[in-house]
Amino acid sequence: MKLIFVYNAKSDRLNKMIDFAHKIVRPSTYNCDLCSLTHGNFNEHENWSSFRKKSEIEMEFYHIEDFEEKFKVKAEYPIIFRKDETELSPLLERDEIAEFETTDQLIEKIKSFI
Repeated sequence: MKLIFVYNAKSDRLNKMIDFAHKIVRPSTYNCDLCSLTHGNFNEHENWSSFRKKSEIEMEFYHIEDFEEKFKVKAEYPIIFRKDETELSPLLERDEIAEFETTDQLIEKIKSFI
């Protein structure tokens, strides 16, 4: 099993700059709750980075277009999928991710699945 994280963001330079500015100027209206939970303005949150590095579960991270190109799947982003041998199934969907107020809440929820 592995976890597939898909941010509600695009990977091109212009969108990265817009997202960066948006997170600083109007963080409450930023449209990727998963990004906000896992990353600050410049780096990963320390507790998220530590969890990710120490976890025994394999994790992959994607921007929208990279995910859709690789998996040929569209979804409402952000989303976290569980990928088994051949099956990709939603683990945490956009509305569920939006309910988390802290990175620790996200981490505890992920731990409960693995």
